[in-house]
Amino acid sequence: MDNYFYGWYFKCQSQDKTVAVIPAFHVSQGEQSCSIQLITDDGVWNVSFPSHSFYSRKKSIYTQIGSNIFCERGIRLHLHGNGLSAVGSVSFGPLTPIRYDIMGPFCMVPFMECRHSIASMMHTVNGRLRINERDYLFQNGTGYIEGDRGRSFPKEYAWTQCSFDGGSLMLSVASIPLGRLCFTGIICIVYWQGKEYRLATYLGAKAEKLCCGEIVIRQGSTVLAARLLEKKAKGMQPLHAPASGAMTRTIHEGAACRAAYSFEHNGVTLFSLRNVTAGFEYEYPDSFL
Repeated sequence: MDNYFYGWYFKCQSQDKTVAVIPAFHVSQGEQSCSIQLITDDGVWNVSFPSHSFYSRKKSIYTQIGSNIFCERGIRLHLHGNGLSAVGSVSFGPLTPIRYDIMGPFCMVPFMECRHSIASMMHTVNGRLRINERDYLFQNGTGYIEGDRGRSFPKEYAWTQCSFDGGSLMLSVASIPLGRLCFTGIICIVYWQGKEYRLATYLGAKAEKLCCGEIVIRQGSTVLAARLLEKKAKGMQPLHAPASGAMTRTIHEGAACRAAYSFEHNGVTLFSLRNVTAGFEYEYPDSFL
């Protein structure tokens, strides 16, 4: 494939600190490269590597870029460059995978712009990272792992991920081109008290509201609402994202935002909460600034 990207998103949280790391491999017009992006509560860095620094194992999340290792057992960082010094390691407890591919039947559709995957909704994180002379200590912290591959991120999309007492969730709503058609695609997992709830376009989910940093998804008697509680410009960090394989697009993510969520199933509100460590991306051109 002439234009292609492949990457994983590892999020590690303690009670007061958040670190997200994105190792990625990209091909654009036959030119190969790889990179590692690192996001904290108050900063973001991108370090580029030559393509020969990249190694991954098929049918596994194991990825190595230079001396940096990312796998189901944890992360090891020895990352220097572009104003960043990040060293240390964290180990993961048993992962919590989802029951089947988050793409559902769309995993069989060829030529899709982007394919999403989830490796773990929730796991423990222990260890220490030292980032630009600041220590990030994780003692029974919380982790989350997802991945993306394809050609480009959707032109318009919203994404949020949140871990909280008793569970975690991931929601993505995007404009999906498919041949000459375009539709609003929804994928979502709510993991609550040991049970998985799934909302998706292929299961009948619809977006009832998608505006100004607020997302409301309904699938029959199941409703998930997510709302960013601060202006998009506040706490959002610029990230590199793929466009035709090359990491030339700029998106914005808050790795630890203030957000509110509520989840209703069969007429019962299972939870309604506010969180200060939510991940949020909102790439729709509405009035939300």
